[in-house]
Amino acid sequence: MHRRSDAAIFKSAVRAGLYKGPLLVPLVIPLSRGREPLSRQIYDGLRQAILRGTLSQREKLPSTRALADQLKVSRTAVVLAYELLLAEGFVQGRAGSGTYVSEGLTVRQPKARTSRAKVKLSRFGAAAEAAASHAILPSARSATLRYDFAYGRSDIEVFPFELWRRLLLRRARQAPVREFDYGPAAGSLALREAIAAHLRRSRAVACDPAQVIVVSGSQQAIDLVVRVLVEHHDRVALEDPGYQGTREILRAAGARLAPVPVDRDGLDPNRLPDDARVAFVTPSHQFPTGAILPLARRLALLDWARLNDAVIIEDDYDGEFRYEEQPLESLQGLDTEGRVIYIGTFSRTIFSALRIGYLIVPTSLVGAFTASKWLCDRHTPTLEQETLADFIASGMYERHLRRVRRRNTARRDVLLEAIGKHLGDSVEVTGQGAGAHVVLWPGRRISENGAAEKAASRGVGIYGIAPYFSTKPTRAGLMLGYSRMKEADIREGIRRLSGLL
Repeated sequence: MHRRSDAAIFKSAVRAGLYKGPLLVPLVIPLSRGREPLSRQIYDGLRQAILRGTLSQREKLPSTRALADQLKVSRTAVVLAYELLLAEGFVQGRAGSGTYVSEGLTVRQPKARTSRAKVKLSRFGAAAEAAASHAILPSARSATLRYDFAYGRSDIEVFPFELWRRLLLRRARQAPVREFDYGPAAGSLALREAIAAHLRRSRAVACDPAQVIVVSGSQQAIDLVVRVLVEHHDRVALEDPGYQGTREILRAAGARLAPVPVDRDGLDPNRLPDDARVAFVTPSHQFPTGAILPLARRLALLDWARLNDAVIIEDDYDGEFRYEEQPLESLQGLDTEGRVIYIGTFSRTIFSALRIGYLIVPTSLVGAFTASKWLCDRHTPTLEQETLADFIASGMYERHLRRVRRRNTARRDVLLEAIGKHLGDSVEVTGQGAGAHVVLWPGRRISENGAAEKAASRGVGIYGIAPYFSTKPTRAGLMLGYSRMKEADIREGIRRLSGLL
């Protein structure tokens, strides 16, 4: 079947009167009946819009008929206003084309308001504002560094974007009109089925599609957990050091934080408080130290939850990447009482801008979490969900993961080799068994900020671990991500660090 070009479709729309140029964005001209003549009010409104730059130079004005229809006035009033603008040189008429704003006019920016209302923030608003002042954004460096060991990023160089575009375009073309209406709050059924099937195979998660809640990234998942389960002044256990996004959401919610120290094996269940209602953990690759919680501690953590009638939040942010041994079974898979909520995301495995994550919740909590997701933002964008479902079901997601794992393994091996060669026994390394970052623990006392500044002067980006502590840091550590670095750059970056550490 012959398909018309976009240009032909546009011309047909113009001829049919479906496109009216500037009227796609209506002009706001307040009018008052019985004040001064309407033509003068229209003239004043257009003149101010031109002088303030709201209507830019050479921009076409609506036709007199179109503007009269919009303002619900006679065409004569608009014609008189245009004639006055023409006479004063604010606009120019072009035969057969229309009326345009004149060139060379001096544009005056509107004066800033000198007084500001003092709006009182809620407790949550004040806590969010405070959190924003010290948020950790590794990608926000003012200058780009050649050897940047930034962490928390996906390997977007190898993602099959062309295939993704084809899948997305096919979905957009073939989707029935009803799919462009509001969708299920819990997410697309096709995606929930694909996620459940994948997690059963790869992470030993025990779930069915009805337990999957699709969310807009893992950060929203954490926010929903806190909204549904945590009351003001509730005591909540979390790893120390741990993910800052979790800590700040809990603070904003008014929870009482109970930081639990992390050692080489991750969180120690024996140090969990008995009165905590919820515990947040990252057992597969503790963030940020990289420790992997052994099976004995996983079982002890589940016993703690059972004895204290608590809930465990398992944040599996990069559990897809394990290099040395077989992955341990997820906490959720070991749970027999429905006390574990599992959080996953595609930000680390696909690309961060996709903003799709998921919750696996016990059957008893499905209703509460689905309703909470609906209250937040109705649902996550449908087209992207359906495209991701196709990507997983086709086997391309597994293929992509295998490729990323191979690349990460090669980069990790180069990184560890370079650390051994240039830094040797001067540092201890943790986190190398999984994920896409390691932590260097210098053998002597250093300033994390000072080391980062000196490294930056040599073109190397490294990141201190201190901001992730809820309590006073016990030792200095430096985080090095490698998911986007070339192997040669990894070697050179570590060589340049050798003089510092």
